[in-house]
Formats: sequence, structure tokens, C-alpha cells
Amino acid sequence: MSAINNSTRLDDLSQRAKFQRWWQTGLEREGLFGYLLLIPMLVVVLGLIGYPFVLSVYFSLTDKLLAQPDFQFVGLKNYASLLEDPIFIRTLVNTFNYSVTAVIAKLFFGLIMALVLNEVVRMRRIVRAAFLLPWVAPSSLSILAWVWMFDSQFSIITYFLNQLGFVEGKIAWLGQPALAMAAVQTVNIWRGIPFFGMTILAALVTVPKELYEAAIVDGANAWNRFVSVTLPHIAPVLAVVTLFSFVVTLGDFQIVWILTKGGPLNSTHLIATLAFRTAIRSADVGRGSAIAAFLFPFLMFIIYMQIRYLRRED
Repeated sequence: MSAINNSTRLDDLSQRAKFQRWWQTGLEREGLFGYLLLIPMLVVVLGLIGYPFVLSVYFSLTDKLLAQPDFQFVGLKNYASLLEDPIFIRTLVNTFNYSVTAVIAKLFFGLIMALVLNEVVRMRRIVRAAFLLPWVAPSSLSILAWVWMFDSQFSIITYFLNQLGFVEGKIAWLGQPALAMAAVQTVNIWRGIPFFGMTILAALVTVPKELYEAAIVDGANAWNRFVSVTLPHIAPVLAVVTLFSFVVTLGDFQIVWILTKGGPLNSTHLIATLAFRTAIRSADVGRGSAIAAFLFPFLMFIIYMQIRYLRRED
């Protein structure tokens, strides 16, 4: 009996030794070790993003209602009905109008911000940190401040415009369709400029100084140096940050929901806000899921083009 127990213990020790050697070998191989480190993140992504996404796509093919356990598979009926819905068509136009306008403005002002900060020498860190505040501040708090600034009765923007003589009386910033869309775009631009600015600034500091010196010797002025030296070097970063921001802006929710909730008269509804109102407020989960997933093929195309561009640059 003692011999059997000893044999069992030796087998256990042998198995432990094999496992330890396998584990040690795996840790020494960088490729395998890298995959092991990715496992926790993979679990989080699949659990918090992958599973809800697949479930949402599945619900978009059904007539699922909130709090109703029974539902039927309807195929592409929800998607087909969206193309006949004037509110959805207007929301689609709003989404692209909102996104394209905001991204172009963020790119323009972010580039200016980066060029200015690149020339700042004194108190450089403090100045850069101050410019980052709109981006790092909690979204809800900063947007609530804009709610007060756009208030129809106590708007500080209206007050200054009155003092300067540009307008008279009160302005319903969030009560008129055109002004409401301009308001939500303004907040998105305000929050996004620091992201563009700091990303472009990181690219600017990598441009070799010798190229600027050579351009000056050749007689190039500031504009020529920017076009011939600066722009070609930061072009890949501009492309990547613009595509990334466009994808994120297409799915924006917080700004519009806090400021206008899609009003007035659905003039500021975006895909995300309409999907939320349809699925949660109206309890039509199937239709709301279809709204949320409608732009997925388009977003996948943008991401594919971005990855292809990055590989070509490499």
C-alpha cells in the first residue's frame, strides 16, 4: 500500500514538474506570453461589448418588446420599415450633418491649437494641461453647464450678445431646430478640440527641425514651410484621428440627450438617441435595436479603410 502511495506521489510530482516546465517555457516565449496577457481583456471585451452587440443584432431581427418574454423572428422587417419612417430618415440626415460638421471643425481648430501650443515655451505643461480640461472633465457636468449657458431665460451667451448689440431680447437656443443643432454641435466641438490638438501636437514634435532650417535657407515662408514640411509629416496622424473621431461622433449620445433629448420636433435626434427612445422609452426593443445597428456596415467599412491605410503607411 505504501508503495502505491509513493508511486502516486511521484506521478503527481512528475505532472507538476511538467506543468511548471511548460509554464516556464511559455513565459519565455514572448508570443505566447503576449496572448496570455490578452486573455483578461478578451474576456472583458466579449462580456461587455461582444455579447451585448450580438444580442442587439439578434433582437433587431425580432419583434421583441421590453419586459415581454415572448417574441417572434421577423427577419429584416424592422430594417425595411425604418426606410419608410420620416423620423428615422431625418435622424439619419441629422447624424451625418452633426458628425461631418463637428469633425471638420474639430480638425481645423485642433490643428490651430496644436500649432500654437507647439510654439509655447514658458509654462508649457500648465498651458497644455489647461487646454485639456474640456476633454478630461466629466461629460455630464460639463454638458449641464452648457444647458445653463443655452437657457432661454438666463443664457450668458444671450446676455453678452445683447450687451454687444448683436441681438435684442431672449433667444431660445434649444427651442428652435436650427439653433438647437448648432448648439449640440458647438458642445461636441468644444469637447473634441483638445483631443485633436494634443494628438496633432504629438505628431508635430516628431517633425525634424533640420527640415525647417533647410526650408528657411531655401527662402520658404511660414505658409510654405507648413505645406511642404509640416503637413506631409502629420498627414497620417490627421487621417487616423479624423476617422476615429468620425466613428465616435456618429455614435454620440450624451451631449444630445442631456441638452435636447432629440428635440425640438426631432430636429436633433441622432441614431443613438432615437434608438434609446425607441427601445427604452417606447419599449420597442426590436425596432430600437435595428436603429442602433443600421449604420454598422458603414462603420465597419470606415474601420476597414482606416486599418488598410495604417498598414499601407507601415
